[in-house]
Amino acid sequence: MPAPAPSFTHLARLSDDTGLFEHARHAIVRREHGYCTDDVARGLLVVSREPEPSAQVLGLAERYLAFLTHAQDGRGAFHNRLGHDRRWTDQPGLGDWWGRALWGLGTAAARNPADWIRTEALVAFSRGAARRSAAPHAMAFAGLGAAEVLRRHPGHAAAGALLDDAASAVGPGGPDPRWPWPQERLSYASAALAEVVIAAGQLRGDAPLLADGLRMLTWLYEMQVRDGRLSVVPVGGWRRDGARPRHDQQPIEVAALADACATAAAITSDPAWRAGLGRAVTWFLGNNDLGMAMWDPATGGGYDGLTPHGPNFNQGAESTLALISTMQHARQWS
Repeated sequence: MPAPAPSFTHLARLSDDTGLFEHARHAIVRREHGYCTDDVARGLLVVSREPEPSAQVLGLAERYLAFLTHAQDGRGAFHNRLGHDRRWTDQPGLGDWWGRALWGLGTAAARNPADWIRTEALVAFSRGAARRSAAPHAMAFAGLGAAEVLRRHPGHAAAGALLDDAASAVGPGGPDPRWPWPQERLSYASAALAEVVIAAGQLRGDAPLLADGLRMLTWLYEMQVRDGRLSVVPVGGWRRDGARPRHDQQPIEVAALADACATAAAITSDPAWRAGLGRAVTWFLGNNDLGMAMWDPATGGGYDGLTPHGPNFNQGAESTLALISTMQHARQWS
């Protein structure tokens, strides 16, 4: 079955004039749960990847960028939770949402076709790039935004420093080939950690760092292939030397792996990474542990998880963005 073209129909359904709602019951928005910077940042990332966006997609980029600039404080941190009453429910911080905000802003600053969006996104990115998080995942997400900026603006000093620090925050892979991961546990969006090390190695001219990132990604990918299909580490994670669970598998893991495989393919031209990307695409189409599609062609939404009994048919923002992101890569690398 050929990969579907990226559809923004459900993303638009989840969005309003303020931002992107986090949750849905089936395909219907759950407004009572409000918005989060984490998802709006992912939204800005995927719409900015479109080389010839429709007026609808460009409008989404404008709204998501406005949300992120509103969420950012004067020192570069971000609020994460906004209620439907348009009131923040938290204080600005440097958690994963800060990292994802910089990833989305960096992508918009580098790739969005609209010059005025690129300009404003770079201002907000530069302000946030002066900060550092204690969390490796947050640093990895921010570092991927820095990599996007450096590909367009190689002399951007703040982006270069942030990318260096992100790779350092992830840390070197371990010497044991059975577990060459820098942490004792795989948790979520693991491929992003390997991807930022790969990007730092390539963009900063550090061949050993590049090799280390590729080694990490190779192990992560091969460990998640079962009988020719992806079987990703589930939402509960997997600790070294512990029993590996199979469910509930999350679309974010597949999308993160697709991102990393696409980056590795672009840098190395190794066809193995194209094969990895293909497995990520077909996971959504039904080449997974239960042989069931993980998206709804009628709505364009991605299902929220693969449970032992089949898909969770709710179509929230994170899963729909994971679907769109992966299908964008399918278009590029097919």
